[in-house]
Amino acid sequence: MSERPPKPPRQERWDRRMELPLAAASVAYLAGYAVRVLARDHLPRLGVDLCVGVVLGSWAVFVADYAVRLRLSGLRPLRFVRTHLMDTVVLVLPLLRPVRMVTLYDRVQRRRDQPRLSLYARVMVYSGLSVSLLGFAAALTVYHHEADAPGATIVTFGDSVWWACATLATVGYGDVAPVTPVGRVVAVGLMACGLALLGAVTGSFSSWLIQAFTREDEKPAGGPRDGEGPRGDSPGAS
Repeated sequence: MSERPPKPPRQERWDRRMELPLAAASVAYLAGYAVRVLARDHLPRLGVDLCVGVVLGSWAVFVADYAVRLRLSGLRPLRFVRTHLMDTVVLVLPLLRPVRMVTLYDRVQRRRDQPRLSLYARVMVYSGLSVSLLGFAAALTVYHHEADAPGATIVTFGDSVWWACATLATVGYGDVAPVTPVGRVVAVGLMACGLALLGAVTGSFSSWLIQAFTREDEKPAGGPRDGEGPRGDSPGAS
């Protein structure tokens, strides 16, 4: 991936202005898709059309934001795609868009440019939220494509959630598995994300433990406590 050039001031202002609208559109997209998938046998035709309209409208917001940022960046389209690869992937696969909402959570936690949580806590919170949103989106997608497939073992949303949890944890029990091409592609992506995100949590926790033990080891042995001066010899000591 090419190094991302600094953002022009106009693009910075646009990004700040669009934080909340994009977060709302992300929630609307995921909610519309979830209702469409989970209630497909119970929705009237009007409800189905409404869910499809919400999904398409939210995706139109993502496309418009991408186009405006491309315009404000002053870069050529190919250069912009190379330097904003994740944004391009999320535009093509909008079910990944809710994961970008986690960055909004990080900004909310900051006050006066100082994060309220420590680095290790932020890594674990970010990873936990990302895993939850990724798992839910993957479970929806796999259930949507697997439920009516011939020979499928994932026939309920509960099966899909169980499969997503096992895949994210890199356990892979094998009792249920996708059989459709779309389901298997989602499985490959979910395995990669699970390895990366859970590895980040494990690494951050291990680093925190090492830092904590290092601080303990660096404390002077038998040193005076806070607020106390040096102790003299005990009375009567030889």
